[in-house]
Amino acid sequence: MDWRALMQPHRIVLMALFAAFVIWCAVSLRWDWIPTYAPLALEGLWRTIWLLAVTCVLGFLLAVPLGLAQAIGPWYLSAPARVFCTIIRGTPILLQIWLLYYGLGSLFPQIPWIRGSELWPYLRQAWPYAVLALTLSYAGYEGEIMRGAFASVKKGQLEAAQSFGMPRFTMFRRIWLPQAIRSVLPTLGGETILQLKATPLVATITVVEIYAVSSRIRADTFVVYEPLLLLALIYLIIAGIITLIFRRIELQVPAR
Repeated sequence: MDWRALMQPHRIVLMALFAAFVIWCAVSLRWDWIPTYAPLALEGLWRTIWLLAVTCVLGFLLAVPLGLAQAIGPWYLSAPARVFCTIIRGTPILLQIWLLYYGLGSLFPQIPWIRGSELWPYLRQAWPYAVLALTLSYAGYEGEIMRGAFASVKKGQLEAAQSFGMPRFTMFRRIWLPQAIRSVLPTLGGETILQLKATPLVATITVVEIYAVSSRIRADTFVVYEPLLLLALIYLIIAGIITLIFRRIELQVPAR
């Protein structure tokens, strides 16, 4: 650790202000509600992390073919992929969540074979629409990013692999995709943090995640600032962990 950089005057002032703020929060604010709502908060935290992980993984798996279709696909694949990414990136995610929940959510009950299927107990809940909306949102942004990543891979490497008779899928798996992912890792980390910040929007369709829990605490106890401060700290910690994970991945993935 570089102690000289850490002990610069402006950083010392910031650390002192932060310590004073923490002491003031601990002494002056109310925290007696924490034991009562801790189980609900843990459940909401787990749901937030679960939503983030599932939607990022599914969204990235969808973003790869979206980016590939835009980079090298024929017009009948590239055009729909481009339209999808344009619509997703051009509309608010809250609007997308509401369109799926209040649109499909009100349409499905009118279809008899859906109401009688094994999927109906899940489709009548809010979380599938939240997962779908967040997944499509992540895929729309990452699809455009992956398009640029695929286009940035040097053509000479691909031509050399073809000249040696490497199958196209093997070339994609061993050369094209790894290099594309390596080039966008910092952007992927930033988009994952933005996805974390989007998860509170699912509370508008009754999904109980950590933000919804803080709203419940404020409504029950009329304590306003304490739940919000604790919520901000939780998001900061999760964002910091995401940053560390992606930095570790960047260090471990070799540059080609």
